[in-house]
Amino acid sequence: MTRPLRVAIVGAGPAGVYAADILTKSETPVEIDLLDRMPAPYGLIRYGVSPDHPRIKGIITALQRIMEKPEIRFLGHVNYGVDLKLEDLQRHYDTVIFATGADQDRPLDIPGIDLPGSHGAAEFVYWYDGYPEAPREWTLDGEQVAVIGAGNVALDVARVLAKQADDLLTTEIPDNVYAGLKDSAVTDVHLFARRGPAQAKFTPLELRELDHQNEVEIILHPEGFELDEASEEEIRTNNQTKTIVKTLQDWALRDPQYNTKRRLHLHFLRSPVAVEGTDRVEGFKVEVMELTGDGNVRGTGEYETHPAQQVYRAVGYLSSPIPDIPFDHKKGTVPNEAGRVLDLDGEHIPGVYTTGWIKRGPVGLIGHTKGDALETINNLLDDLDGLPEAEQPDADSIIALLEERGVEYTTWDGWIKLNAHEQSLGESHGRERIKVVPREDMVKISRGE
Repeated sequence: MTRPLRVAIVGAGPAGVYAADILTKSETPVEIDLLDRMPAPYGLIRYGVSPDHPRIKGIITALQRIMEKPEIRFLGHVNYGVDLKLEDLQRHYDTVIFATGADQDRPLDIPGIDLPGSHGAAEFVYWYDGYPEAPREWTLDGEQVAVIGAGNVALDVARVLAKQADDLLTTEIPDNVYAGLKDSAVTDVHLFARRGPAQAKFTPLELRELDHQNEVEIILHPEGFELDEASEEEIRTNNQTKTIVKTLQDWALRDPQYNTKRRLHLHFLRSPVAVEGTDRVEGFKVEVMELTGDGNVRGTGEYETHPAQQVYRAVGYLSSPIPDIPFDHKKGTVPNEAGRVLDLDGEHIPGVYTTGWIKRGPVGLIGHTKGDALETINNLLDDLDGLPEAEQPDADSIIALLEERGVEYTTWDGWIKLNAHEQSLGESHGRERIKVVPREDMVKISRGE
């Protein structure tokens, strides 16, 4: 091939950006278009990370340096499956990489889970992160709230629910989110983990941040705070687990004071059984679990019901199917072999690859995405000789197609405008930025209209 390899990456979150970065560092000349259905880049970092996590959001600085590379072009507000089909991409690019992530809540099949007041964690995260397709209003009219899960998302949800709204005024939260949190009636947030403290999936940083909140007391309930042989071994061999358990043990030794505006309760070895209520959530029923010695748990047949007017399940994310691409509904992933997308017969679809959570499932931290992208890109480069060549590889041809179809796409220059606009909104309030939420406003600002 005498011209640069033309690559379309669908999804401009960390997975897609890391894949693009690795491609630019290869010996193969490339031209990469990062396509995203949102008018702005960064995916999970912009719309899935709690606004009071400035250190995690600092990843944007590294992603920005990658996006500014001359081999990479950003095309936002382009909805794959609506604005463009697979055959369109295959006509204009030599290879396509899907990095669409996981955007839905994994279901939890227990009675009452669909009662009003029961929510998936992603719904709440999208609201407080100003996701354009999320509801603008969120009712927090219950005093007791249950959060199901033992990962970082569960901690984020619990922390934001317990946090004083004024303490978020230094962040980028939109005005409607501040107003919703300011009107919150929440006094007690209860987080329930099915397994023990040594099996928790959150990170030490996320855990310790719970204890640095104004007017929020952390109460660790000693019932269920148990360690078995496997737990002890994990503590001896894993520094992260050791730190988590030590932090929790310190909290367990405190005497609850109940002298703050809000309390965040941690319950271990409590498995969800049912959300109770008639017309809305009124309680949350759990089964008491016990460790089996190998890190697993089993039910004891003993049950507890806790008062709750809202329930948030943070039991994992789930990817959405991708049009024109096979999808494993059980795993929630695109069938693939080390990033090579497979058809229904298990054969590699020439020139089609995947990376990130849509490839491996929603596990691991943002940093793990780099290794995942490296595997996919190495296999793509190994396949270079067999890739089908695009019929219309000119970089302007895809732009002409988008304009012909009336797609109001946004660009990297447009993101610079939107970014500056959000920062100017924040400046007048002494904040780093205030996020623009409505999609149409993001598009107009980005396009200078």
